[in-house]
Amino acid sequence: MTYDTVVIGGGPAGLSAATLLARARRRVIVVDAEEPRNALADHVHNFLSRDGSTPHELLRAGRQEVLRFGGEVLQGNVTRIDDGFAVRLGDGAVLDSRSVLVATGLRDDLPDIPGVQEQWGSGVLHCPYCHGYEVRDQPIAVVGGSNRPFTIHQASLIRQWSKDVVFFTNGVELTEDERLRLDARSVGIVDTPVARVVVSDGTVTGIELADGTVVPRAVVFVGPTFVPNDSLLTRIGCTRLENGWVATDPTGLTSVEGLWAAGNVSDSPAQLISSAAAGSKAAIAINHYLLEVDVTRAVSTF
Repeated sequence: MTYDTVVIGGGPAGLSAATLLARARRRVIVVDAEEPRNALADHVHNFLSRDGSTPHELLRAGRQEVLRFGGEVLQGNVTRIDDGFAVRLGDGAVLDSRSVLVATGLRDDLPDIPGVQEQWGSGVLHCPYCHGYEVRDQPIAVVGGSNRPFTIHQASLIRQWSKDVVFFTNGVELTEDERLRLDARSVGIVDTPVARVVVSDGTVTGIELADGTVVPRAVVFVGPTFVPNDSLLTRIGCTRLENGWVATDPTGLTSVEGLWAAGNVSDSPAQLISSAAAGSKAAIAINHYLLEVDVTRAVSTF
């Protein structure tokens, strides 16, 4: 059996695309490794009508919608996409398809600071739009790292949610203008390197510095390095941009005809709801692509 579309990745982008294509009466299957980026988060926010749901609840509802309209969902890992869109799975199975949507997301490479990994998704966060309201008015730490622009921006931005924000530069060299801007926002600045995130009974209580000083904090924001899970795209020859991300047009079409990408795999700032929208936009483009192939084939045999 040949599918109209194989969707690789069962997050908001992939499930949204699959639902639209199934409703368009396309033969579509989602291959989902069931390793969502936000699995450790307590709740989903800023998703219309689903604010406060758990990540599991959101994805379960999405899978049910795909199935309700005749799509398929398969738990598994895709190892590669061959020319002609033979999608190879880790168990040896092969899915033949006329088009493919890759929605495999990204991974967060976290600062190598003791306590960060252990508290990731609870006491250690990165997105104030996702979690800022829930930690409002608490003493907040922002820890600098390799993602320099992101963490400096965080320090200023998070001030909207709390009057007590301290930026631990942790090796980030601030310019005079950057210090002035943070001072003007009443953001504290600590230049002593960070030794660890202090945790007591499973809760963040402070930042310990290299000199042994502990600065009490209730929440820590860090700036991960965002690494797209795009090996499936690059192995088949998709063009990369100078910034390291795969090139796509506004619908998510890559440089390989018939192959789309949507969500965090090609757009690091995308939130859950915008990833879902990107999946929907890609699905419409995929359906139009398949329609053109169908019409052209029908005309040639008419």
